[in-house]
Amino acid sequence: MNKLLRLRPEDLHSPRYYRTLRRAIAAMVILVSLTPLVLVAAISNSQFHESYEAKVLEQLREVVQKHQQLIDFFLREKRGEVRALARSTSFDELCAPGRLGRELLLLQEEMQGVFVDLGVVDARGVQQAYAGPFQLGRADYSGAEWFREAMRSEVFISDVFLGLRGLPHFIIAVRRERGGEHWILRATIDFVAFNALVENIRIGRTGEAYIVNGAGRFQTTAPRGAVLPDTGWLAAQLGAPAEAPGQAPEQAPGLGPALMRATAPGAVAVQERLDPHGTDTLYVMAPLKDGRWLLVYQQARADAFAALRTARRHVLVVLGLGAAAIVVMGLWLSARVVRAVEAADAERAVMNEQVIETGKMASVGELAAGIAHEINNPVAIMLEEAGWVGDVCADLELPEADRADIEKSLTQIRTQGRRCREITHKLLSFARKIDPVARPLDVNAVVAEVVGLSEKRARYSGVDLSLALAPDLPPVLASPSEMQQVLLNLINNAVDASGPRGGLVQVSTRLEGGRVVLGVADQGEGIPKANLGRIFEPFFTTKPVGKGTGLGLSIVYGIVKKMGGEIEVESRQNEGTTFLVRLPAGEDRA
Repeated sequence: MNKLLRLRPEDLHSPRYYRTLRRAIAAMVILVSLTPLVLVAAISNSQFHESYEAKVLEQLREVVQKHQQLIDFFLREKRGEVRALARSTSFDELCAPGRLGRELLLLQEEMQGVFVDLGVVDARGVQQAYAGPFQLGRADYSGAEWFREAMRSEVFISDVFLGLRGLPHFIIAVRRERGGEHWILRATIDFVAFNALVENIRIGRTGEAYIVNGAGRFQTTAPRGAVLPDTGWLAAQLGAPAEAPGQAPEQAPGLGPALMRATAPGAVAVQERLDPHGTDTLYVMAPLKDGRWLLVYQQARADAFAALRTARRHVLVVLGLGAAAIVVMGLWLSARVVRAVEAADAERAVMNEQVIETGKMASVGELAAGIAHEINNPVAIMLEEAGWVGDVCADLELPEADRADIEKSLTQIRTQGRRCREITHKLLSFARKIDPVARPLDVNAVVAEVVGLSEKRARYSGVDLSLALAPDLPPVLASPSEMQQVLLNLINNAVDASGPRGGLVQVSTRLEGGRVVLGVADQGEGIPKANLGRIFEPFFTTKPVGKGTGLGLSIVYGIVKKMGGEIEVESRQNEGTTFLVRLPAGEDRA
């Protein structure tokens, strides 16, 4: 800007002036645009970092909580099925031959094979009835830890263990009473189906989940590369005592009760610490099975927030592209402003051409007015002479046939003379902007009148005129002479378009969406697509020289627009053309 102020008067509007102006505009645009962009990027980066970390942690909580609810529901549902079976049948009924097998089949059908086998165990720990794929008919469970726990609880869900079958599984046991002694209905749950509930919790490259019991032992398949933190740390974080040295894992105090005391039911805890490999890791934990199990999800922090680093890189790229775009835009905008100033002379030349064209149209209007005045005089004389001839014929004694022909011809002369007078009046209206008087008009009546006047010319050209008029059309507010002019021009054009081969010209009316639609369709050669956009221009015509002036359709277009209507044309070559005039219906249109 200082350079602009230092320019001498003789340098204004010189190439040096335009170069300096372009540089000043570009510098201002770039500076004003880049400053807020950089400030917003710096502030938003800090806030986005905090909000994104909170969002990721909340998402991990939701994922773990959702699977916590899913697994708890799975256990409650299976426990409910076994309890219902134990309560609805007695010890003797279940021990009856084939009964336990049928119950197992029903459970497998309802639960999609989740139940592996069923067994009825007496108070001594001996299995009295069994249904399943293993040879466990008279198995002795008196020394099993799950049996001792089950005898102390009404319903018991064991940890995952190998047992007599040598495969990982866990048991749901329901205790019942018979003759003063307890007996147990136990069901084995398919480990694969249970393990699938946890295996599908995988997020990112390192995110994996597993279930551990109170002693820190895996209750699901250990994920690849997963290293369980020491149980002492888990116990300290969740409020449970660590496993005592030398104590058997089965006898270690569980994490569950302490966790349930330290947190609300269903609560999810999130911790961040180094794993045994020294990797900064996120741990998300939730209690299961009334606090006896723990659902653990772990993921390396770098992996959990990998999208944040990617987003930062993208922001830097976008910021760079934005800065480059601002620079380019500043240069382009300054160049465009200068070009706009330099193009002023060219725009003035275009405006001069438009003024000249407007003057030509004014001259055409004056010419049309002069022609109308010149035609009015012979038309008036023609009408007077026709009246005189009629008076003379009335006094002469002529044969009735000749007299009728003369009267018919005189009537035609008077009709056509009045039409010529209306046409000249229309030319005056076109040239002087004189608005004819509008009144409610019956379109069907005007169509019938104009078609009657055009029948002889159409018949001479080998064209048949057909009417398809809708009854009970509402009136339109229009000038009768203008309406006749519109119809006459459209019908004459349709007759001319039919050519020497003749054909059919159909004039139709209908009511469509609160508008009266007037259609004139011919079977002529059609209008080329290149000419469709120009047919309403003044003096544009495709007729041979001396056959048309090119004013007919332009006058029709002006009349229709003044009535508040629309005119459309549909044409296909060698098939024909249809003109559609849509006029507002009703007498109340102003």
